[in-house]
Amino acid sequence: MIVPPVNSIPLTSDLCIKCNICTSACPVATVTDLFPGPKAVGPQAQRFRDPHLPSPDKSLDYCSACGVCSLVCPHGVQIAEMNAIARAGIMKRDGLPLRNWLLGRSELLGKLGSPFAPFSNIPLKIPPLRKLVEWVLGIDARAKFPTFSRETFRGWFKKTPAAGRMIGARKVLYFHGCATNYYEPRIGKAAIEVLERNQIKVTVAEQNCCGLPMQSNGDFESARAYARNNIRKLAPWVREGYVIVGTSTSCTLAIKHEYQAVLGIDDPDLELVTSNTYDIFEFLEMLDEEGLLDTRFVRRSEKVVYHAPCQQRTHGFGRPAADFLRRFGFTVVESRADCCGVAGTYGLKKEKYNIAAAVGQPLFNQIAHEKPERVVCDSETCRWWIESHTGKKAVHPIEVMAEAYKGRKQ
Repeated sequence: MIVPPVNSIPLTSDLCIKCNICTSACPVATVTDLFPGPKAVGPQAQRFRDPHLPSPDKSLDYCSACGVCSLVCPHGVQIAEMNAIARAGIMKRDGLPLRNWLLGRSELLGKLGSPFAPFSNIPLKIPPLRKLVEWVLGIDARAKFPTFSRETFRGWFKKTPAAGRMIGARKVLYFHGCATNYYEPRIGKAAIEVLERNQIKVTVAEQNCCGLPMQSNGDFESARAYARNNIRKLAPWVREGYVIVGTSTSCTLAIKHEYQAVLGIDDPDLELVTSNTYDIFEFLEMLDEEGLLDTRFVRRSEKVVYHAPCQQRTHGFGRPAADFLRRFGFTVVESRADCCGVAGTYGLKKEKYNIAAAVGQPLFNQIAHEKPERVVCDSETCRWWIESHTGKKAVHPIEVMAEAYKGRKQ
């Protein structure tokens, strides 16, 4: 079960006592002195966030919003949420940088880039142009971006006869998110394949970006607009008996937790949408517990490293993907790292690139030591970051499950 939202995030700072477990667990504070730790910029600073008193606002921007602090706090202080709200306040006061505005527009970038792929991918690979972008916008020239797919997932779904057909009584609305739609349609195809294999009717309804990229870049006003659009578009389907299932743990976390706990949205339809939204492996595990999952897997012999991204762990439903991988016959080495470092768009920023790389270094070292055939991870930005720093192929666990049903790599 997901971490329960609180009615008033700022008030939870009063629960913070003398312990420093959040700071000792913080992956960012461990590698840089620029960030004094989540306790200093969160609960402690919260008591002094008054326009007439000093506040560590600038250092707050070095928080990667990975959420490890909220996970480890023994008193349930919503530190990460508190910091996200404070960052938005700073951006509102000082103005949102163009870079943050741009990095938050994953849906807009996809709409502009996909129709012109592969040509739209070329500028991202020209070093002098990347240096110019770094100088003008502050997006690090070393940060690798995913490539736009000419065929979007939605385009594929509409023209594929097998997709969307009535198979069974259970009904799922697949929330694909921007990454699957514009960069990695293969993940959506694998999800549809697995769901339909289990006699589930799948539909792909109108939806927007989940809004998390805007939220994490401090643009709360835009994030709320996208969240409200999603609530308006998704709620009628839930009333029709559909549950919402996503393959991006970031997107599903935004819907289940962030809309209320961080963005503060008060909408009677939000509870309806939230209580019927699942990460795909959370959903498949439920099917399995009910004896409804097709378990005719073709066992495979392969060594993989499985990394549970920060936002997957914030869901609080364990690591069902790792459990499934073992059932498929894989030798699974679980990541010992709390965070891969990139934290959405954090690692793309020039002043934070080296910090993000240092945070991810223990994971990169573990992967180099284990020498797996592939890395498996639920988060798109983690997969791209891991691939760029290790050279190892990183895939979503739903791709591996689709393989397990077929008995071969896709």
